[in-house]
Amino acid sequence: MEQKYQQHEVTGGVPVKMWTKGVPVEAQALKQLENSARLPIVFKHVAVMPDVHYGLGATIGSVIPTFKAIIPAAVGVDIGCGMMACKTTLRAEDLPDNLGPLRTEIEKAVPHGSAPKTYRRNGSVREVGAWTNPPSAADAAWGQLVDEFEALCLDYPRLKNTNNHRHMGTLGGGNHFVEVCLDESGGVWIMLHSGSRGVGNAIGTHFIELAKKDAELHQRNLPDKDLAYLEEGSQYFGDYVRGVGWAQKFARLNREVMMQAAIGALRKVISKPFETHLEAVNCHHNYVQKETHFGHEVFVTRKGAVSAKAGELGIIPGSMGAKSFIVRGKGNPDSFMSCSHGAGRTMSRTQAKKLFTVDDQVKATEGVECRKDADVIDEIPMAYKDIDAVMLAQSDLVEVVYTLKQVVCVKG
Repeated sequence: MEQKYQQHEVTGGVPVKMWTKGVPVEAQALKQLENSARLPIVFKHVAVMPDVHYGLGATIGSVIPTFKAIIPAAVGVDIGCGMMACKTTLRAEDLPDNLGPLRTEIEKAVPHGSAPKTYRRNGSVREVGAWTNPPSAADAAWGQLVDEFEALCLDYPRLKNTNNHRHMGTLGGGNHFVEVCLDESGGVWIMLHSGSRGVGNAIGTHFIELAKKDAELHQRNLPDKDLAYLEEGSQYFGDYVRGVGWAQKFARLNREVMMQAAIGALRKVISKPFETHLEAVNCHHNYVQKETHFGHEVFVTRKGAVSAKAGELGIIPGSMGAKSFIVRGKGNPDSFMSCSHGAGRTMSRTQAKKLFTVDDQVKATEGVECRKDADVIDEIPMAYKDIDAVMLAQSDLVEVVYTLKQVVCVKG
């Protein structure tokens, strides 16, 4: 297998192996990667995916293996964020010429948006993007989680007062989306992106705070306070593993409930009978789990990266106006069997809103039934790296199985 990575040596740390040929890497992101590489708990090297960019806590697009410790801020607060895609038996010609009603049905079926609350005329409060009365599918999924959650709340009561059950089967905002896509042969897919929502955010935030407090006593030489870690045997390590594992289960089920709802919306608009889940993929790209690499058992944190074991299917989305890919992993050991989780941003959301206009957004998303207003300019395709360059840079990590192009995109 041809070596595609470039190795960056770090003084006082492990090497950084970077699959970034032909794609830009910010100086700020490289500095952040060097800080991660200097931690005494990091095993062998840090692997960097081609969608790499600066992030809060740790660099997005990085794979950080650690011995007997986890960095909560590297996992982040959108624990278990990831993708799900499902192929249907529908063909492009089965879709209506006017896709507006289909987008409307999906928006009705999947609560979306990240605004904290809206006020009704009677003075009551309703959160945008949460269920008022969760449907049976959300109830059933929550039923698989509730006992473990209540046990976690006994030790951490602040988690009880979060959006948990009411967020099951909901999308959120930012770069989370539900899309209807076509593959190269005209097959219709549903693809979506979301994570563990409000409750995952609360779990992540709480343990990041605890790790930082612990670091004040035990990790005085940290290169960055956001890289505070919890070691096996420490006061909060076991509880964090329990909490993060639970949030990852929530995220996976959350995507399954939304997929059911999106399929239901498709059935309302398209009268032709069709089957689904012919080839379904459900994968995290913000998470941590114990794995064996180079003969050692380590915790692998993928911060904006997808598992790409040999033969394993994954999803690499582009932006609102670009291609996305269903991929099969090649099991490259140097990347800790990982690949990118998307195209990767080239600029901040604030910068994108300053640089681009609604007219730019309209042109960039031509042919896609989606919002084209000022509130989604931060998701404009030009704010992301060239997805073709990203895929070329990681050709030794994955092979493309399907190339998808969205025709409907629902964003929060």
